[in-house]
Amino acid sequence: MKKTILAASLLSAFAACSANAATVVGFKVGADYWHADAKGNVPDDAGNLHGFDYDTSGQASVWFAIEHPVPLLPNLLIRENRLEEDGFNADVTLPFGGIPFNGELYSTMDLSNTDFVLYYELLDNDIVSLDVGGAYKKMNGSLRISNAAGAAAQKDFTDGIIMGYASAVVGLPGLGLYGFADLMAGLDESQVYDYSVGLGWEFDGIALDTRVRAGYREFSFDVNNFDGISTDSSFKGYFAGVELLF
Repeated sequence: MKKTILAASLLSAFAACSANAATVVGFKVGADYWHADAKGNVPDDAGNLHGFDYDTSGQASVWFAIEHPVPLLPNLLIRENRLEEDGFNADVTLPFGGIPFNGELYSTMDLSNTDFVLYYELLDNDIVSLDVGGAYKKMNGSLRISNAAGAAAQKDFTDGIIMGYASAVVGLPGLGLYGFADLMAGLDESQVYDYSVGLGWEFDGIALDTRVRAGYREFSFDVNNFDGISTDSSFKGYFAGVELLF
């Protein structure tokens, strides 16, 4: 009984904070260009990992969020992350997808994913804003191996990962300058995380506000038998982007 009362009290306080933070319905849309260094390896059919040298190139994220004052109902953020890079190994023996590859091999690592985030605004003022909630990262990835002769095999992985979510913004009133930090950490896959930190500048407008931002982001995908795939891979590097607030 005491636990039930305590849980109800915490939920009421949580919803009250959210309702106080947002008084009207608002929308956010944004996009980032991410110059990311990719690292990773490929599992053979026996589960042994083989390293490949991956390039550094541009990746992209786009997102949409809706915030509202309805008590108990969380806000929604949907973010699409397109992460794909090509790699090379000059001399490797790699049975993959039932094909006995060897010699010079090429790899395409696709860790693209979609984030579905439900969160509450605990704070939202000119100095500090704080969002906390949960997320589901739906993977739309694959690992592909090919050789110069044209033989190729691919393994897809499309399961999702339950994650905790937190986002904080600290601003300087009247100047438009702010710092931010976003974190998603895997709950059922504890070695999967996605975080970013950086600085931004907000410009107030009549119909909408504009934020220009830049920082550093890292996505680590370290899994064991995730939808049949085991790998320790990552994308990390600097990004720049823009966000519109309606």
